[in-house]
Amino acid sequence: MEIMQISVFAENRPGRLAELTERIAALGIDLRALSLADSAEYGVLRMIVAEPEKALACIKAAGMMAAGTPVLGVAVDDVPGGFARVVRILADASVSVDYAYAFLTPTGGKAGVILRVKDNAAAAAALQLAKVELLTQEQIF
Repeated sequence: MEIMQISVFAENRPGRLAELTERIAALGIDLRALSLADSAEYGVLRMIVAEPEKALACIKAAGMMAAGTPVLGVAVDDVPGGFARVVRILADASVSVDYAYAFLTPTGGKAGVILRVKDNAAAAAALQLAKVELLTQEQIF
């Protein structure tokens, strides 16, 4: 149940983020989650969109460096300790988390979390065994 995340490497300058998101919006592609990390000269925008292949093609056509990465999406109980439970399951299964970012879901009482882990299959198996809901790309939208 992997989800395709788009990672865009873009120069860190005023207006670049606006240009990128406007291009995606012009295609009518919904943006559900994003994470932005920067350095002095470049940033990495990671995002979950409704039509990842179409968005990726648009971004590359604009001359930006971008790649698709398979990640996991999980529905986390929106209570204190909800996220801690998920990462504890992964830790106990010896699955390392590279990064994570959250987003709102239309389902009350749940939060969505995108996880980039070292081993998607092992993480998915451990989470499913613990009855953690894995999300599909379609469910996110």
